[in-house]
Amino acid sequence: MYRFLLTPRWLGAAVLAVVASVIMVLLGNWQLHRYHERHEINMRIDAADSVQAVPLTSVLAAPTAPGTAGASPGKSLAWTKVTVTGRYDPAHEIQARGRTVNGEVGFEILTPLVLADGAAVLIDRGWVPPAADGALAGPQAPAAPAGEVTVVGKVHLSESRPAPVERRDGRLDTRRLNLPRLAGELPFPVYGAYVLVTSQTPANDPAFVPVPIEHEDAWQNGGYAVQWWLFSVMALLLYGYQARREAHGANTPPGERAAPDGPTERPRDRVAAADQRKAAKQPVDRVDEADRRLAAQNGAD
Repeated sequence: MYRFLLTPRWLGAAVLAVVASVIMVLLGNWQLHRYHERHEINMRIDAADSVQAVPLTSVLAAPTAPGTAGASPGKSLAWTKVTVTGRYDPAHEIQARGRTVNGEVGFEILTPLVLADGAAVLIDRGWVPPAADGALAGPQAPAAPAGEVTVVGKVHLSESRPAPVERRDGRLDTRRLNLPRLAGELPFPVYGAYVLVTSQTPANDPAFVPVPIEHEDAWQNGGYAVQWWLFSVMALLLYGYQARREAHGANTPPGERAAPDGPTERPRDRVAAADQRKAAKQPVDRVDEADRRLAAQNGAD
C-alpha cells in the first residue's frame, strides 16, 4: 500500500520534510541559547546591588594607545559590578543628548576618570534635564569633584552605530555612546566599556538621576524556541498525513478514482432500488423482440 513512498516524488518530499525539520530544530536551539544568554544578563542586573564589586581592571582589558578604545568585555560581562579609583577630567566631559529617563528627554553626562597608569574609563554620572531653552539646549550639570574619586558602578557595553561627535556648550556632544568613536576625540587610552555610577566617594551630586537598567526580554526567546520545535514536529506530521491520504486514495481527484472491485451495496430506498435494477438491465434489441413476438404468434396458430 505504501510502495509509492519509494517513487522520486515522495522521496524528494521526505528529504524536504526532514531538512525543514532539522533547520527548525537548529533555529529553536539558537533561540534557546539567546534565552539563556539574556537570562544570565538579567541575573547579573538583579544581583549587582548585593554582590561585592570587583576591580575594573579584572573585567576590562587595558587600552594601549592614546585615542583608541580597548577591547569590549563582551555580553558575558555586561552589568558586572566594578570599582575603580582615579581623577576626573572635566575638560573632556561628554554629553549624550536625546536620552529618556522616566518619560523625559534629557542628557547623560559622562566624565573621563583617569587612572594612575594614564588610561581613562568613561563614567556615566547620571541623567540631567535640558535647560529651560528646550530639549536641545545644553544642560546645567554639576561639576565633577576634584581630587581622587572612587566609583562603584556597573559595566555598560559600548553602543553600536557610531554617531558624529562635536563640541557644544564646553563638552563633547553626541547621540550614541560608541567607545571607539569617542576615544578618537580624547587624548588618552580609553577602556572598551563605560561605567554607570551606583555609588561614589565623594558622593555623586543628587542633581543626577540614576540611569535605569532595563531587563532583557528573555521569555520572548524562550517562546520562539518552543515555536520552532513545534514547527519541526509539524513538518514531519504533515508528511505522514499526506502519505496516509495518498495510500487511501484521498489525494486522487474524484473523476480519476478506480471503480470498486466488489458489488455495490444495494440501496435501501425502494425507488432507488428500482432505478438501480432498471439501469442494470441490458438494452433491448428491437429486431430480436419483433422476431420473438412473430414466433410466438405462429406457434399459437
